[in-house]
Amino acid sequence: MAKLFYKDKPIIGLDISQTGMKIMSIDRKKWLVTGYGSIDLDPSKVQQSLDGADSYLTSHMAELVGKNLVGTLAGDHVVLGIPAGRTFTRTFTIPASSEKGLKEAVELEVEQYIPIPMTALYVDYEIIERSADQLTVLMCAVPQTVVDSCIAIAESAGLRVCMVESSVSAVARLLEATEEGHLPTVIVDIGPASTDIAILDRSIRIAGSLNVGGNTFTLDIAKKLRVPLEEAHQLKVLNGLNAGSRQQKLVSALTPSLERIIAETQKVMRYYDERIANHSKLEQVLVVGGGANVPGIGEYFTNELVMPARVASPWQQLDFGKLPQPAKHFRPRYITVAGLASVAPERIWS
Repeated sequence: MAKLFYKDKPIIGLDISQTGMKIMSIDRKKWLVTGYGSIDLDPSKVQQSLDGADSYLTSHMAELVGKNLVGTLAGDHVVLGIPAGRTFTRTFTIPASSEKGLKEAVELEVEQYIPIPMTALYVDYEIIERSADQLTVLMCAVPQTVVDSCIAIAESAGLRVCMVESSVSAVARLLEATEEGHLPTVIVDIGPASTDIAILDRSIRIAGSLNVGGNTFTLDIAKKLRVPLEEAHQLKVLNGLNAGSRQQKLVSALTPSLERIIAETQKVMRYYDERIANHSKLEQVLVVGGGANVPGIGEYFTNELVMPARVASPWQQLDFGKLPQPAKHFRPRYITVAGLASVAPERIWS
């Protein structure tokens, strides 16, 4: 009876990361945002709060829904996003004849490749591809302490968590619906403090992460050009890699961090090409996230990876309606939470 009762409840997305919390409510039939909000967090205090040391996150959660909300939330049932950098995602294959031993195969993968004991993880898995002789399995594991803390934070604001997923899976859902994500796609999600890289080929096949993000770009510019952080941020979002009087210095400042992202992206792409069975030819690179607001970054990825790349912009289909819209250079930060909010209810209750 409980599933029947909850099945038609509106779903809202809640994204908790090291640098901020975002919340969004979407009418999926109209692709219309009915409410949204965000609040910035101090990364140095987030981990302490996740470890239960204080009420920093619960107090900011209350502020987010109480003061920082634009519009209204459709309900209190939440899909919660966990940063991809805190999750472990792997794709592996087993013989079709071994399906009865799938649970044991997953446990073996965890023991071999995840540096955390199985007893301290929440582990989920699904068969994403079948052939006559082989099964392809997608596995995701998250530390229990991270999930439990984030659920408690949501519940402190009167919200009910009905699903937890990796942030990059939420991004993939939105891109599939709005950005030709049905094509085999490289996702580069540049957040404020880190970058998540994933291969989307009908589902997430592999994901990686590194500690370079939009804030890194700002610090690089400030140091190279010897300007205050606020001016460095303005130069990043207004000039970026585009032609201009300061182009040479800006490109010089940004290149080392961008090269690190390119190197990790190439590593993930190589793993997909060499290790994923029955892999498809990668067709496009989609750059997303709050750190993607650097003019010219799409062309940079196109040139470096020799593959069509662009900054994803799902807002042509996803409409803010009559709500005041976030500034253009702030919209990318809402892509993850929009993906969380756009999950189909039947996906949760199936």
